[in-house]
Amino acid sequence: MKVVYKPQGVCSRNIEIEVENDIIKEVTFIGGCDGNSKGISNLVKGMNKNDVIEKLSGITCGGRPTSCPAQLAKALKEKFWFHVLHKDSTLISTIFYYIQWD
Repeated sequence: MKVVYKPQGVCSRNIEIEVENDIIKEVTFIGGCDGNSKGISNLVKGMNKNDVIEKLSGITCGGRPTSCPAQLAKALKEKFWFHVLHKDSTLISTIFYYIQWD
């Protein structure tokens, strides 16, 4: 699955992410620090998205409360949330119950 995420509070304008079976296949930052963005993209390629979320969440940049890596983690959480639940059938069943009956 390929998605485009619009990060907030960083120099990058968009992050293009491709994930297949919870593995990151490709990440491209549009805008921002070219070398750092390419480095992050190469480092996370082939990693499990949950590991990337754990490693990159909370990283800051200069005086900003976030960073491009942290925004990548946020994008993975928001765009691929269903899989972040680790396929816990009880939790997923509960979510579907509330979706149907609320």
